[in-house]
Amino acid sequence: MAKRVLVVEDNDLNRKLFCDVLRAHGYAVEPVADGRDVVEKAGEFVPGLIIMDIQLPHISGLELIEQIKADKDLRAIPILAVTAYAGTGDEARIRAAGAEGYISKPVSIGPFMEAVNGLV
Repeated sequence: MAKRVLVVEDNDLNRKLFCDVLRAHGYAVEPVADGRDVVEKAGEFVPGLIIMDIQLPHISGLELIEQIKADKDLRAIPILAVTAYAGTGDEARIRAAGAEGYISKPVSIGPFMEAVNGLV
């Protein structure tokens, strides 16, 4: 059975890129554009990894990470934060929220897949 990845990204091009790359590497992928749907989708899809954009409309990726890590059924799912935030302290803040991995945009395919494979 293919490894399952939930891709949370509001930008259509980035979401399509992440999903296409993951599918090309044999992953089953569920895309989510609206952060408000993440917790429900994660419960239904039961991913082995969540790729989480941090800068989302309506709710921040940091809040979502905290919600997921507070949910007894979802907290064991590793989260890879993918963000344009790459300033001093941002990675530490994202990891403190509960993300197991962090990669900054723009994303290069090699490091992206290394990060994914290291968490699944």
